[in-house]
Amino acid sequence: MDTNKKPMIQFNSFQFHYFSQAEPTLHDINLTIYEGEKVLIVGPSGSGKSTLGNCLNGLIPFAYKGEIEGSLKINGRETREMNIFELSKMVGTVLQDADGQFIGLTVGEDIAFALENDCVDQGTMKETVQRVADMVDMGKLLKSSPFELSGGQKQRVSFAGVMVDDVDILLFDEPLANLDPATGKTAIDLIDHVWKELGKTVVIIEHRLEDVLYRDVDRIVVVNDGRIAADMTPDELIAADILPGMGIREPLYATALKYAGVSVTPEMRPGRMETLRIEMVKEAVQKWALSRVPDREVNDRPDILTAEHVSFQYTKKRRILKDLSFHIREGEMVSIKFDDNNAYINCVNFEMVCRLIEGRYPNYNSVIPQENPFKVTIDRISFLNALKRVSVFSNPASSLVKLQLKENEMLVSAQDIDFSTSAEEKIVCSFDGTELSIGFKATYLIEILSNINSEEVILELADPSRAGLIVPSENEENEDLLMLLMPMMLND
Repeated sequence: MDTNKKPMIQFNSFQFHYFSQAEPTLHDINLTIYEGEKVLIVGPSGSGKSTLGNCLNGLIPFAYKGEIEGSLKINGRETREMNIFELSKMVGTVLQDADGQFIGLTVGEDIAFALENDCVDQGTMKETVQRVADMVDMGKLLKSSPFELSGGQKQRVSFAGVMVDDVDILLFDEPLANLDPATGKTAIDLIDHVWKELGKTVVIIEHRLEDVLYRDVDRIVVVNDGRIAADMTPDELIAADILPGMGIREPLYATALKYAGVSVTPEMRPGRMETLRIEMVKEAVQKWALSRVPDREVNDRPDILTAEHVSFQYTKKRRILKDLSFHIREGEMVSIKFDDNNAYINCVNFEMVCRLIEGRYPNYNSVIPQENPFKVTIDRISFLNALKRVSVFSNPASSLVKLQLKENEMLVSAQDIDFSTSAEEKIVCSFDGTELSIGFKATYLIEILSNINSEEVILELADPSRAGLIVPSENEENEDLLMLLMPMMLND
């Protein structure tokens, strides 16, 4: 650490005791974090690391009451002499629960919240919001609702809402919580980018050590039983071999090096996989790897996982697994590796390749109508066959069919004005609502009905402009099927 830099956070003989607990949570904390540092705070569950973060952002003592002893200074000022508003102008916090941090109805409104409180003029506010949103790659989604975003996007919005206030210290409280590994990697990239671009002091509280070490950190502070157990560089900490004894999982590559008989030292730069000096461990790792080649003894061991002719598909027309058979033996080593497009799972006797698909999963719940007063119960095959016959006479460009519902009757019709052709069929159904006409694309409706197995289907409708729901009258075992189809505009 560069002690010539300005101290931003200073704990001196600091202790905190919740009024609701018998014993103090933090004991004799002495810690200094300097301007521009990126510091990772780790510790097992219940170690006190989150309490340490709450002391930094003012939740202690303003939200969580307790007794404080010793000193905590932020940017040279004693925190007990400041109110929570003053602290918020120095320390910006990104919480693990992004949903609980949202205030505005749109992304732009949420980012602008702090500026509105400061009575910033509209022109400056819009310019600042756009600039910060662009920095976190959310500039094109300012009009979107925060609750329609993915987990990673929500975190970006929370990040932007903190950055807009231009605080000196950025505190991330378990930023990887609720994020999958790929999204978590993106979050760490974003934190690293802002740290390097803006030169802020960054404090990360996280238990997923290896994921954070995907990018550089200056120091790692280990908290255990309410005390600072270690304050080291990543290289020093990984070489010290103290994490497993505290219930903290060390990086897997470090564990592998130890299995290979390597005595890990700071000189090997083991703090990150990317910095590890391969030439210093290559020979030992190769020797160990060769010793792990399965022999006849391994092949004779019992199977612990067996799959025989396994097939799986989400829909009736898209099979994901096709006649998959494999077995994994006791003591066998299985490797999983990734590239940009595939995941490879290698065992002794087989290799399985899985295609990786990226994209934002749609928020389908938001488009499912919740109130559908009109319900139609109809024989599936009769409905399907009528659609197939009538749709022949629909306009090829639209494939529009019209459903007219009366008491216990459905009239299915289609027409092609260009060729002066039309067709209609009546089908008996169960319907006792008011008369209703609605249009659907026949090809889509036919496909839906073709992939339902029940004898009868139920159409749930609200009005001609809202989506219709198609469900089987009886679901198969372990099946909960719901089909949604948007209507088409009728010309009559």
